[in-house]
Amino acid sequence: MKDIEAYRKEIDNIDDQILKLLNERMEHVKAIGRVKQTTGTAIYRPEREKEILDRLKSLNQGALKAQAIDAIFLEVFAVSRNLEFPEKVAYLGPEGSYTHQVAESRFGAMGNYIGVSSIEAVFHVLENGEAKYGVVPVENNTEGAVGTTLDCLGKFNSKIVAEIYMDIHHSFATVCENIKHVKRIYSHPQGYNQCRRFLEEHMLLGVEFIPTKSTAEAAQKAAKDTEAAAICSHIAAKLVNLPILFGKIEDNMANQTRFLILSDFKNKRGVHNKTSILAKTDDKPGGLVEFLQTFQAQKVNLTKIESRPTKERGFQSIFYMDFEGHIDDENVQKVIEENKDRYDIKWLGSYICGG
Repeated sequence: MKDIEAYRKEIDNIDDQILKLLNERMEHVKAIGRVKQTTGTAIYRPEREKEILDRLKSLNQGALKAQAIDAIFLEVFAVSRNLEFPEKVAYLGPEGSYTHQVAESRFGAMGNYIGVSSIEAVFHVLENGEAKYGVVPVENNTEGAVGTTLDCLGKFNSKIVAEIYMDIHHSFATVCENIKHVKRIYSHPQGYNQCRRFLEEHMLLGVEFIPTKSTAEAAQKAAKDTEAAAICSHIAAKLVNLPILFGKIEDNMANQTRFLILSDFKNKRGVHNKTSILAKTDDKPGGLVEFLQTFQAQKVNLTKIESRPTKERGFQSIFYMDFEGHIDDENVQKVIEENKDRYDIKWLGSYICGG
C-alpha cells in the first residue's frame, strides 16, 4: 500500500501536467483574442461557454460533480477572457453585495470591477463606455420584479447577454449581543421584505427600518452603529467584521434572485435560448390579447409578462416579456414582423436560458 508521500508525489505530477496544459490553453486564448480584436467580435460568448460546459459534463465519468466542473471552468473562462482583452464589469455595489458575488461567479476573482451606488448607475456606466459589462438584479421569486431594472431596460440601449440565478440567504448581523438592544435595522427593501416572518417572530417589525441601496451597504452602516443590525449576506457581514447573530433568516428557503448580464452585442443562437422584449400595445379593449395571440399562433412559449407604467401622461403601461427562442428564429421573427407596425416593440436581447 502506498504511503501519503507517494500519493502526494503523484498529485504533484498531475498538477504539473495541469499547469502545462492550462498554459497551452492560454496561448490559444491569446491568439483568439487577437483575431477577435481585429474583427470586433465580443470577448464574452455565453453560448460558447455553455457549449463547453455541457460537453465536459457529458464526458465526465469521475468523482467531480457537475457543480464542481462549472466552478472550475468558469474561473478558467474568466482568466481566459482577461488574457484575451481585459474589460471592466460594473455592478450594484459595494463590495460584498449579492450582485458583486454574481459578477465574480461569472467574471472571476481577477475581473476588473466597478462598484456603483444604484442600478441606474450601472446602465449609465455602460452607456458612457466606462465598462463593457454590467450586472443587475431583475427579479426575485419571493418579492417579484425589480422595477428599476425593467425601467432602465426601456430607457437605455444595453442588451441582455446572459442571465444567472443565485440562491439568496440572508443573515441578521449586529454588534449587539442581545437582539432586544437593536433599535435600527439597515437593509435593502427587498432583503427586508424577504425576512418578515423572522422579524415578526422576534418582535422586530416595530423597530425602525432604514432602507439602503444594497445589503452590503447595510452591513457597512450597521458595523458603525452600536444599536443597529443589518439584514445582509454572510459575505457582506464578514467583510466588515460584523458578527452574525442569526443565519438563513429568509421566509422562503428556496429564495432565488435572477440577475442579468448586460453588454452591447448580440448573442449567436445556442441551445435553449430565451428572448426579452418591451412592448407597448394599443390602449383599447383586447389590445394585449391580440398581441399575445400571435405568440400562440407561432407556437412561441411566453414565460413571463410584467407590466410597468410608462410614466407619461395618463395611466398607460408597457409590458416586459420573456419567451423561449432566439430573435433570429423563424417563428420569433414572424411574431415581431406581424406586430411591428401596430405596436412599439423593443428587443432587449437573446441569451441562453439560465446560462
